[in-house]
Amino acid sequence: MVTRPPRPLVTFLGAARTVTGSKFLVDTPRARVLVDCGLFQGRKKLRQRNWAEFPIDPAGIDAVVVSHAHLDHVGYLPALVRDGFAGSIWASESTGRLAGVVMADSGRIQVEDARRANKRGYSKHSPALPLYTESDAMAAAAQFRVGAWGDATEIAAGVRLRLTRAGHILGSASILLEFDDGTKPVHFSGDLGRPFHPVLDPPDPPPAAGTVVMETTYGDTEQLEADGTATLGEVIARTVERGGAVVIPAFSIDRTEVILYALRSLVEDGTIPPIPVYLDSPMARSALGFYLRAIAESHHEIRDDIAGRPEILDPGDLTVTESVDDSKAINRAKPPYIVISASGMATGGRVLHHLKRELPNPASAVTLVGYQAGGTRGQRLLAGEDEIKIHGKMWPVRAEIASVPAFSVHADRSELLDWLASAPSPPDQVIAVHGDPEAMDSFEEAVSERLARSILTPGHGESILL
Repeated sequence: MVTRPPRPLVTFLGAARTVTGSKFLVDTPRARVLVDCGLFQGRKKLRQRNWAEFPIDPAGIDAVVVSHAHLDHVGYLPALVRDGFAGSIWASESTGRLAGVVMADSGRIQVEDARRANKRGYSKHSPALPLYTESDAMAAAAQFRVGAWGDATEIAAGVRLRLTRAGHILGSASILLEFDDGTKPVHFSGDLGRPFHPVLDPPDPPPAAGTVVMETTYGDTEQLEADGTATLGEVIARTVERGGAVVIPAFSIDRTEVILYALRSLVEDGTIPPIPVYLDSPMARSALGFYLRAIAESHHEIRDDIAGRPEILDPGDLTVTESVDDSKAINRAKPPYIVISASGMATGGRVLHHLKRELPNPASAVTLVGYQAGGTRGQRLLAGEDEIKIHGKMWPVRAEIASVPAFSVHADRSELLDWLASAPSPPDQVIAVHGDPEAMDSFEEAVSERLARSILTPGHGESILL
């Protein structure tokens, strides 16, 4: 028998003093709701949590709410459903569609990685197994339901959901949960976008809430540049001059579209020549289709100045690969050219094959365009390591390693503070999640100084009463 708390209680099962694995369990006197259900990424110690038994019986969860379709927010759902969760998964319509693609791609990659590890014998496990399969992902996708923007929807006994725009990626939402026992609402920011995203409208201000649970990915960082296009252009221009290739590990959803938008601008103003651009990721191909359709149809999340203009995501000489053979054909292309491929932190996917080819080439460049979690290949490249392990083998790093953090679609510290301060009334408590300890501690100090509010930074598995 499940013991119910006297009033709503949040337990932090992921993204607690770390950036990935977002999972927040809301226990009420009448229901259990899980907010986000993502994979841990980065260091081995974190990734191993993906394989641990879930802390509670998934069958005892009444509903799941998902903020957006990035893997660290939806990537554990197939395992949760396989292990017994049978309720509804609530999200915006766009998030539901994108999540289906993300989860299926993750299942395919995990099966392929396990197959390769078994064939080449570089896994410590015998046999190596995937965390879940594409079939598991399809089963999870079937349980998605559409949450309405702004309007209250009852998702479990005594719990209502309202979604507001987060401006991070297409479909991304902040999550407000309201309770019928008189407890003040809790608002989960989800991942917040920047005010000047080139494609999406900015985040909505937060509604009144007793508790705000907010991300702090860049809680210690002022990104300074509003736009990284000029810096990207400089990297590409000098790589073209060297006769090399530019490899851009990019998250398939949104980061790819932002980069394509920047490349078109650079070609149009003559900063770079119209060289071939290869988009090599099955998931990125699908996501690009969602974005092009949303822009063409003037979707409500799309900025007015680009609505109805899908051509803004075409840099002029774009090839979107359809098959593995198309991907392999890039090997025969003559530089200079640009390859955009997932994953954004170089943790898996087709980008690894491009890195194996180009990292040893001093004429080429690898350009990192977003947050790189500790322990990922992307973070190790930023740290200046001179060789990187890929598919069980060490590869020398001789290519230029460039970083353009302004392309991140995460709000920086000032933007997070501005968002929090724009609420109609200050929350009673602020809880920081989805950030490394240094970022959280810096953000805690900033909130105290600017808003005269204390902030809580729970550890993994800790609980806080609302």
